[in-house]
Amino acid sequence: MRRRKLLVAGNGMVGQRLVDRALATDLFDIVVVGEETRPAYDRVALSSWFEGRTEDELSLCGPDVLADKRAEYLLGRRVDAIDIDRRTVTLDDDTVHDYHELVLATGSSPFVPPIPGHDLPGCFVYRTLDDLAAIRERAEGRTSGIVVGGGLLGLEAANALRALGLDTHVVEMAPYPMPQQLGEGGGRMLARWVDLLGVHLHCDVTSERFAPGEDGSVAALHLADGAVLPADVVVFSAGVRPRDQLAREAGLEIGDRGGVLVDDTLATSAPNVWAVGEVAAHRGRCYGLVAPGYAMVDILVARLSGGDERYEGNDLSTKLKLLGVDVASFGASTADGDDIDEVVYHDPVNRIFRRLALDAATGRLLGGTLVGDASGYELLRAVTLGDVDQPAELPAYVLPATVRPPADGELPDNALLCSCNAVSVGIIREAVADGAGTVGDLKACTNAGTSCGGCVPALGALLKTELTSLGVAVSSALCEHFDHSRQELFALIRFRGHRTWAEVLEAHGTGRGCEICRPTVASILASLSNGYVLDGDQAALQDTNDHHLANMQRNGTYSVVPRVPGGEITPDQLIALGQIAKDFGLYTKITGGQRIDLLGAQLSDLPLIWQQVIDAGMESGHAYGKALRTVKSCVGSTWCRYGVQDSVGMAILLEERYRGLRAPHKVKMGVSGCTRECAEAQAKDVGVVATESGWNLYVCGNGGRSPRHADLLATDLEDDQLVQAIDRFLMFYIRTADRLQRTSVWLDSLDGGIDHVSDVVFDDVLGIAGELEADMDRHVQTYECEWKATLADPERLSHFVEFVNAPDERSTPVWITERGQKVPG
Repeated sequence: MRRRKLLVAGNGMVGQRLVDRALATDLFDIVVVGEETRPAYDRVALSSWFEGRTEDELSLCGPDVLADKRAEYLLGRRVDAIDIDRRTVTLDDDTVHDYHELVLATGSSPFVPPIPGHDLPGCFVYRTLDDLAAIRERAEGRTSGIVVGGGLLGLEAANALRALGLDTHVVEMAPYPMPQQLGEGGGRMLARWVDLLGVHLHCDVTSERFAPGEDGSVAALHLADGAVLPADVVVFSAGVRPRDQLAREAGLEIGDRGGVLVDDTLATSAPNVWAVGEVAAHRGRCYGLVAPGYAMVDILVARLSGGDERYEGNDLSTKLKLLGVDVASFGASTADGDDIDEVVYHDPVNRIFRRLALDAATGRLLGGTLVGDASGYELLRAVTLGDVDQPAELPAYVLPATVRPPADGELPDNALLCSCNAVSVGIIREAVADGAGTVGDLKACTNAGTSCGGCVPALGALLKTELTSLGVAVSSALCEHFDHSRQELFALIRFRGHRTWAEVLEAHGTGRGCEICRPTVASILASLSNGYVLDGDQAALQDTNDHHLANMQRNGTYSVVPRVPGGEITPDQLIALGQIAKDFGLYTKITGGQRIDLLGAQLSDLPLIWQQVIDAGMESGHAYGKALRTVKSCVGSTWCRYGVQDSVGMAILLEERYRGLRAPHKVKMGVSGCTRECAEAQAKDVGVVATESGWNLYVCGNGGRSPRHADLLATDLEDDQLVQAIDRFLMFYIRTADRLQRTSVWLDSLDGGIDHVSDVVFDDVLGIAGELEADMDRHVQTYECEWKATLADPERLSHFVEFVNAPDERSTPVWITERGQKVPG
C-alpha cells in the first residue's frame, strides 16, 4: 500500500511524539518542519541543562529516527503559508511542499508583558536551549536576576538563576505563586519554601519599567510600590500564547482565547488539516501541558490509521518536584465557595499544606492541593476521576506520610501512573506479566517515567508488588557473586570479623567479584574497621578516586580538597592554600560545602601538595570517598544578631567526630544557628537547627539530583543528646542501607519510615543502641587522616606515579585561561 504524505509543522515534544507514532504504523512518508536547528528535545526537563545534562541526553529524536528514510527533517525552517485548496505549504525559503495530511504542532510562544524597557539587552524568555545558553552567558560575572512571573516555569527559571550564582527575585502580580494550580493556602505555603531557598518573592505587585545601565542593557526594575530591584538578567515567564498566526492567515477557525479550533477528532475547520498540542483549542480550551498533547497525538494517529477514536479532553492533575519541593494538584484543586467544604492540614513548621475540596452537599472529593508532602496523590486523583471508590475515612488522607501514611489500597488498572505519557496501572501490570522485571524494562516498553520522572518511585513500588503477586521472588542479592543483600552482608562481615576481601569472598561469595560487589565490600570493610583503605587487598577494590585519594577530573588531573570543619579557616591556612595553588598552578574555587577546591593537580604532585596542606594544619576532606563530606554552618550566635546557638562550634564538633566515616553513599550535614536556616541544614542528610531551648534534628534530606526535604526527628535536644542521636542514626543507616543508597532514598524504602527511625534512635526498639554507639566510638578513636598516613609510608607513596614503567614521566593536559585561572582546554 502506498504511504500517504504527512507534513508536521513543528518539531517540539508533541510534534516528535507524532512522528514516532506515525512511523510505527508504516502508513506515512513524513516531512517535519522545525524552526530550531536541532531536533526535538525534552522541554519538561529543560532546566536540567544547567545541571550538566547534555543536548544528547535531552534529545527525543534518536539517530535511528533521523536516519529513517520515511521521515525527512527540515530544521531551521518555518512554514509561512498554507494553501488549503492545493494542499501545499510554503516555507520561509519559498520552497513549496504538498501534503495529504497536515498537522499543526506549532506549540505556543512566551508572553512578554509590554513593560517599558522589556526589550533591553539582558532580557530573555525561558523556552529553548538557545535561550538557556544566552542566559548563562549573560549571567557570567553578574550578580542579580529577576523573573517576571511566579508560575511553574517562572519558579524553575528562578531556581536556574539562583544556581548560576545570581541574587534572584521573582515578581508575581497575584498574591502568591502558582495561583491557578494551588490556590491561596498552597500558594502561600510554596512561598515559604521559595523564601527558604533564598529566592526573593515580590507578590501582589506590578512592574512599572525596566531601567538601563550605563552600557545600555537592563540594570533595574521599578515596581509600582516604589521598590527598585537590581536586574542584570531578566527572564520573562508570564504565560504563553498559542502560535496560531499561521492558521489565522490561512483562514482557519480560531478559539475565542486563541488557538486553532479542533473537534473531538482533532480536525480543524479545513479539510485534511489537524492540530495537536498547545496550539490546539479543543472545546475552546488550550492545554499548556505535554500530557494532553501526547494524548491528542495517540488519538490522531489512530484516526489517520483508520480508527474512530475521539479526544474527550484531559485531566490537568499534576505531581512534580519544584525547587526540591513536592507539589501536586488534582481535580478541582482550587474549588471554593459556599457549596464547597474543605479538609485542611497546615503545618508551618515543616512547611506542609494539604487541602481536600469536597462537595458540601454530598461529601464527594472534588480535588485538592498538596505542598511539601504529596503522599497519596495517585489514590486521591483516582478518586476524583471516579476510578476508585472514595474511602470512608477520607479526612485521614489529608494527613501527610510523616504523620499517618494513608493506606492507598490497590489502584485499579485504569488509574494513571504516568501522567506525562498516559501510562495506566493496567499497562504496567501487563508489562510485568509479559516479563518486564526491572524499572528499566518498564521504561523501555511503556515509556512510563521517561519524561519528568516524578512517577518512578511509584513505578518501582508497583513493580515489586506485581512481581510478588505473580510468585516471582524479588531478589535482594547484591549481585551474581553474593546471594546476600548489602544489609545481610554487612551483618555477616561484622559478626565474623572479616578484615579482607579474600576472607569475605571465600566465606560468602563466588567467583572473582564485579564492579558492584567489590566496591560495596570495600565500603563495608572501611565502615567497620576504619583502616587505611589502600592496605592489603582493599586497594584492588577501590575505584579511581579512592585508589588515588583524590577525585579525577575530566582532563585526567585531580582535585585537592582539604577539610575545613564548619567552614572555619584561619588566615594562615587561607594564605597557605593560596600559595600552594600558585606554586602548582591550580584552579581554586570555594565549594557549596564551605571548602576550597584546588583543581588541576597532576597525580605525581599529589603527595607534594598534601604535604604542604598538612604542614598548614589541615587534613583530607574525603571529597573522593563515600563518606562524610562536610558540615556546613552559618556564623551562629558568635557573630549573627539572630543566632541563638553556637552553630560553628557545633559544626566543628560534628565534623571532627564523623570525619572519615565510610557509608553506603556520601553524607552531608549542616548546622544553622537559628530558624532562618542560612546553612540550609534541612536539605542535608543530617541537619541541625538551633532553637532557644537546644537543637532540632532533621535527617534524610538531599540537595542533589533528586532533592528531598529532611524529616524532623527530634526537637530541643541538648548537646549530648544531639550527638548521641546522630551517632545512632548514622550507624543504623550504615548497617541497613542498600549499596549507593542516599539517606533520603533509604528512608523512603524503610518499613515504618521516620517513625521507625525514631523508635530505633530514641526508644532502642531493636536493642542495638549500645552496639551502634560502640561502633561509632571505635570509629572516633581509630580515625587517621589517609593522606597523613600515606605521606608517612614510602610504600604507600609509590602508588602516586602516573606511569609505572616511567615514574618520572608526566602527561601534559591542554589548558586555557578563563577569568584569570587555567581550566581544561
